[in-house]
Amino acid sequence: MISVIIPAHNEIDNLKELLPTLLMIGEGFEYEVLVCVSCANQDDTLNLNFSKPIQFIDCKKKGRASQMNYGTNLAKGNVFVFMHADVRPPKGFFKDIMTTLESGNEAGFFSYKFDKESFLLNLNASFTKKDGVFTGGGDQCLFIKRKTFEELGRFNEAQVLMEDFEFFKRMKKAKVSYKIVPNELIVSARKYQENSYLRVNLSNLLLVILFKMGFSAEKLKVLHNRLLRLSYQTKN
Repeated sequence: MISVIIPAHNEIDNLKELLPTLLMIGEGFEYEVLVCVSCANQDDTLNLNFSKPIQFIDCKKKGRASQMNYGTNLAKGNVFVFMHADVRPPKGFFKDIMTTLESGNEAGFFSYKFDKESFLLNLNASFTKKDGVFTGGGDQCLFIKRKTFEELGRFNEAQVLMEDFEFFKRMKKAKVSYKIVPNELIVSARKYQENSYLRVNLSNLLLVILFKMGFSAEKLKVLHNRLLRLSYQTKN
């Protein structure tokens, strides 16, 4: 069984698009969807009307790492899929996950493209097709065997920013086998629309460098909030 875990903070509009898509492409597969709603959430997400296999969870903590860990506590699957609310999965999504894991890998990611056509955004997306400095980011939708996830110690809840990169760092250290699936997710370009291509890229590069140098998660989050305007993620 596959458990899709979605951390959500003020994401009601995106969820109204994402959840029907998951229901459509999930036909024929055994799966569940757990939407883990931040305690700081300010919209009406918890009152969305979807039946099983979708369920909404009112988390007692905020922060993606805490929300995703909380979701795994309630999940029934032996495979975890961690997905951002503003990502749209492609056809073949569930089949690709099962094929990747059945072929001997313990985890995997997807390549992606943006929902806006742009040469520069296409350039960014092209780097997600192979291993690189930005591999492991949440937009690539980590999927992993439950046993492997738990053996690695789950997400670090003290990592209030870049929890995905911190977890991937432990994956690499433990030599967890993984594959990047060349079936593109569609990722929102809203971060670039609210800021600028140059500003977002320079910010991302700086944060990754500082993360690799060992800067604390709290300092990284403060810097991130100063560098970028992200109206949809305030106070999370």
